[in-house]
Amino acid sequence: MASVTSISLHSSSPLGFASKHDHSSCSWLTVRSVRSTRQGLSSQTVPRGLKIRSAATKPAKSPAEEEWKTKREVLLQKKVRSVDAKEALRLQKENNFVILDVRPEAEFKEAHPPNAINVQIYRLIKEWTAWDIARRAAFAFFGIFAGTEENPEFIQSVESKIDKNAKIIVACSAGGTMRPTQNLPEGQQSRSLIAAYLLVLNGYTNVFHLEGGLYSWSKEGLPIESEEEE
Repeated sequence: MASVTSISLHSSSPLGFASKHDHSSCSWLTVRSVRSTRQGLSSQTVPRGLKIRSAATKPAKSPAEEEWKTKREVLLQKKVRSVDAKEALRLQKENNFVILDVRPEAEFKEAHPPNAINVQIYRLIKEWTAWDIARRAAFAFFGIFAGTEENPEFIQSVESKIDKNAKIIVACSAGGTMRPTQNLPEGQQSRSLIAAYLLVLNGYTNVFHLEGGLYSWSKEGLPIESEEEE
């Protein structure tokens, strides 16, 4: 009995886009196992979702794909603290904190806090396996022609730039939050919180998180610099 993979792309908004650009709040790919039998293929149908079948098998789940509830518990246990934009700037200036910007490189070059270090936690899909082709097609259906995937070299790249004992403030676009609210009792994950989770799993002990993300940094009118394209 052979098995293939069914991919469904869902969006939290009618048009398929989020109000703030962040990996956690954009469209999601749902993968289901589909088995072939003598009667044909069987799978669950998801309303309003795009379904693409591929002979590839989805890779094993990575730590970044762990349930948000589990990630949040680890972040709280490791005492990862959230700071607002003004406090982040003060800590950078007065206490030698490093701002780690985990957005894609292109976004970083457009605008970022001075002296921030960029290591993207998600990158453009690079491979051309059947699985990756299916994901590209799923994104393209919604007009997203630059689909992203987890950067497998994220931790290695951070380790090459930042010492394990460094004090780090992780930042992304929207920021997410660990604070519970009435609508979000477990907060809201984001690229920066996923990155913080990976950092504490890999031995970083002084990890902070930028609440409100770089959106709030810009809104507060704090210093921003850009890099010219060569």
